[in-house]
Amino acid sequence: MSTEHQQYSTENQADAIAHYAERHGLEIVRTYADEGISGLQLDRREALQSLIADATQGRADYDMLLVYDVSRFGRFQDTDESAYYEYLCKKAGIRVEYCAEQFVNDGSMPSSILKMIRRSQAGDYSRDLSVKVFAGQCRLIRMGYRQGGPAGYGLRRMRIDQTGAELGLLERGQHKCLQTDRVILKPGPENEIQTVQRIYRLFVDKGRREGEIAALLNAEGIVTDLGRPWRASTVHQVLTNEKYIGNNVFNRRSFKLKAQRVRNPPEEWIRAEGVFTPIVDIQDYRAAQAIIVERSRRFSDEEILNHLKALHARHGLLSAIVIDETHHGPSSGAIRHRFGSLLRAYALIGYDPGRDYAYIEDNRHLRRMFPTVVEDTLRRIRDLGGKTRRELESGLVVVNEEFSLSLVIARCETTKAGAHRWTIRLETGLLPDISVAVRMAPGNRDILDYYLLPAIDMNVAKLRLAEDNGIGLDAYRFTSLERLFDLTRRIALREVV
Repeated sequence: MSTEHQQYSTENQADAIAHYAERHGLEIVRTYADEGISGLQLDRREALQSLIADATQGRADYDMLLVYDVSRFGRFQDTDESAYYEYLCKKAGIRVEYCAEQFVNDGSMPSSILKMIRRSQAGDYSRDLSVKVFAGQCRLIRMGYRQGGPAGYGLRRMRIDQTGAELGLLERGQHKCLQTDRVILKPGPENEIQTVQRIYRLFVDKGRREGEIAALLNAEGIVTDLGRPWRASTVHQVLTNEKYIGNNVFNRRSFKLKAQRVRNPPEEWIRAEGVFTPIVDIQDYRAAQAIIVERSRRFSDEEILNHLKALHARHGLLSAIVIDETHHGPSSGAIRHRFGSLLRAYALIGYDPGRDYAYIEDNRHLRRMFPTVVEDTLRRIRDLGGKTRRELESGLVVVNEEFSLSLVIARCETTKAGAHRWTIRLETGLLPDISVAVRMAPGNRDILDYYLLPAIDMNVAKLRLAEDNGIGLDAYRFTSLERLFDLTRRIALREVV
């Protein structure tokens, strides 16, 4: 079904096909209809997929397929694709007839040429329509109207009529109901506006990194507009999106004709400045962009090492904190990525920190990792129909109002003899029903396994684990959290009267 022409409504197509069948003495035994779905790709065409599967797998209880016209197979940019689907039907012994075409699909040269032309026209129509739609979207952007997508944290979508009168805020998932209505962005709740402004102050004035800001917001129980914990990437989006200074920007990414999604260069962006009420000062925004641009500049190995030498000469020591507090150089994370570790970079400039910093580096990584592990676990429980509630004071997670969880990460330690050990500290003061211990692999970068420790069997505050611990402890050891998810899964039962 195409939404742009009444001609292609499923009712009109069905009427035309029924008349064709009546004229030719045919009985319609089955109908395949993709309602309101674009014909550019097969992936969302469930009815067409079902048709092809029935034909190729011998389940078809018919020997003829009636199609409204050639474009109903799809307006594919590769004309061979729609021809291929027709070929699969014919190969299965199913004859294909087009009810609204001016030719008989008998395999003759004239009909084959006409089909090829009609398939090319179908693809051309989609390309022409894409150009017209894009031009219309650009015009509306320049007029200051929002084109699709959620408003984002700190902002809200307002529906207005053709005179500019406000008709009310749109909640997430809601859409305007009239074609003449438009959508603009408005400042959101005051607490969200203050959080956005605070993010800019922390980044510009305090020199905090995105990951540090995210950790701070999560520690205070502040969630994103999606109700999720903050991440470095979501903080970065707030710092780089021009909508917070009132600008309307479009075409940063494009997905035309359902082809590969691409990131467009800035010169192709469509921008209208000052069309929304800003919630961030323009000077703060520009300062943030300057910091990001300088930080993302590609430094050579020699430049990085010279930068470290200068920092050492200025401060008398080097650490990740010292490096990250300097705005004009690469971050500690960038240096780790380039040289493998900070210690390796220190060694190249002849600096000896005088202590083992690997422990600190591991702890930093585990602190960044912990919120993601927690959120992924809770999301999986919710996906299975369970409910979760996190207690702000204790940090415990209550599942389905039935039992409580505590999640801890156990870092891997290596003894002098080369053996691996893990220490699990249990929240005995909070008394969770189940403690989920995430045991890290050697190197503390990947997860090794999980221990699901029920409170009824745990009467100590700390467990010291080796690689193998006997049946008494390893009975609670699992390679994934599927056993936990089985405990939280909701199952529908028939009501017994």
